[in-house]
Amino acid sequence: MTPIIDNLTLDGGGTASLDEMIAQTSRGLLLTCLWYIREVDPQILLLTGLTRDGVYLVENGEVVGAVNNFRFNESPVDLLGRLTEVGATARTLPREWADWFTLARMPAVRVPDFNMSSVSPAS
Repeated sequence: MTPIIDNLTLDGGGTASLDEMIAQTSRGLLLTCLWYIREVDPQILLLTGLTRDGVYLVENGEVVGAVNNFRFNESPVDLLGRLTEVGATARTLPREWADWFTLARMPAVRVPDFNMSSVSPAS
């Protein structure tokens, strides 16, 4: 029998808050939610999905406005190898799994060249 696991925690040892990480960003996108995540290639763990309900442009250390949603194609294994900063781990809500997956603790992360493959019409 395999037990059901209903929590996921990632702790990279970072201590910076999200606000501190934003303040150190000259230009980038702040993604607050990834949604509809599906596997594309299981051999390299390539995933696709959409940003949702919060993509913001950051310039000179400040959030300056909302931008459109995007479709992305990335491998979390590849992303972990490209991280340039990991913030403090905090409790978050995994929207895709609703009540089945009730505890998630993740840090904010800085990833250069996150692959936004196209603009998404999702609102």
